[in-house]
Amino acid sequence: MTWMSDEEYCELTGLDISAVDDLCERGKLTIKVEDGLRYIDPSKGSTESIVPVKLAELSERNTHEMIVQPEFIEKTIGTIINLHEKVLDAKDETIEAVKVENEFLREALGSLQELYDEDRKTIAALTEQLKLSQQEVEFMRRKYKLMWNKAIDDHTT
Repeated sequence: MTWMSDEEYCELTGLDISAVDDLCERGKLTIKVEDGLRYIDPSKGSTESIVPVKLAELSERNTHEMIVQPEFIEKTIGTIINLHEKVLDAKDETIEAVKVENEFLREALGSLQELYDEDRKTIAALTEQLKLSQQEVEFMRRKYKLMWNKAIDDHTT
């Protein structure tokens, strides 16, 4: 048997101390007193004493009154089916939109690849032209150096 202090019992049941005192006075709870402290056995006592009778009556009455009409069930099922169909339609539209977007991106990627290939060819051609121009400049430099060296030699002799 587990005994609880008043504070623990109040915390467990959500009752305030005056309600617990009232239940103890009416004999609805099993208690013991040790060293001037009151202890309560939570396993004893009835829930009817804790839950007000009126609340139990309301709960019982509402349970019996909650009879659902077949028309309501049919309308609810119809609404759920319509919502499901709308979700499926939206899913199909989304899939189609993603396919169109993927096709657009594929075409854009293809165009970019073509531009990249053209740019690479242009860079290769310009690099080749630059090499030829550098060779020509080097050739002209040597030619002029030889000419000036010959002119200087002719002038000094």
